[in-house]
Amino acid sequence: MAHTRVRARARERECGNAGGLVTAFAHVAEEELESTQSNGERRLARIRARAVKADTAPQLLAAARWLRKRLPGDERFGDPLSTAGDAPPEVIARQVSALQRSDRPSVAHELGLGALQVWQGLSEATGRGRGTQEVALLFTDLVGFSSWALEVGDEQAIELLREVGHVIDAAIDDHDGAVVKHLGDGTMAVFEHSNDAAEAALDARDGMTGIEVAGHRPRLRSGVHAGKPRKLGGDYLGVDVNIAARVVEAARPQQVLVSEVSCHALDQGRFEIARAKRLKAPGAPKEFRVSQVERAGDVQA
Repeated sequence: MAHTRVRARARERECGNAGGLVTAFAHVAEEELESTQSNGERRLARIRARAVKADTAPQLLAAARWLRKRLPGDERFGDPLSTAGDAPPEVIARQVSALQRSDRPSVAHELGLGALQVWQGLSEATGRGRGTQEVALLFTDLVGFSSWALEVGDEQAIELLREVGHVIDAAIDDHDGAVVKHLGDGTMAVFEHSNDAAEAALDARDGMTGIEVAGHRPRLRSGVHAGKPRKLGGDYLGVDVNIAARVVEAARPQQVLVSEVSCHALDQGRFEIARAKRLKAPGAPKEFRVSQVERAGDVQA
């Protein structure tokens, strides 16, 4: 305070008593405030610099990545492929990744994704995700849709897709399945058991009879295959997914084609299973077989 009075007296003399002592005090207070703010900004700048240095320290980054490899869940959780779903860990992870500066790695970012990785892993372990557990995959496809859509235009094509999608989604939901994604005029879904996937495929096929748009009646083909695909985010990837896609490609209009492994899991009292035939499709194993499936007592010609 004494120092401030001395500076004020000096400023008063400089001002020639024009502004008086009050004005002098005001000038000095302003200078000291600016000095305090400047010192505070410098301290904050030093703190930020230390934080950035620690956040990008190679040793800490290596430790964070080492930890993630030993945590439950997908150690690479956080990339676009693994966060494509709508579950809370995936939504938050997309936001966390969006905040990261692309030009530098971050310890905080790795640790944040590590926590979300554990969350996702625990969710899968408690039944909200299937992980590496065996599931039944269903693919559906509208036969001849693309050619018809080119003739009638977008409005009619979209109307048909809406009506078809409502029937297919309802059939999947009725049999405790989950839609993984819509693929233009096709759908991919996942079930806990092949019985449910086959029932959903048959219900969806039968539901097409009530749909007509611009004189066109949709014809659905379906393929079912059981396996252990890799679950990443809201999607499933791997050889079994590719095989299921090959199965639906081999199906004829209005046909439900089921792989041999799924046929073995079907309830023989509920379904009629035709003689197995080799799946002739690019990339399919030579010994891979499929069968047409219908409900018991409802075999189509």
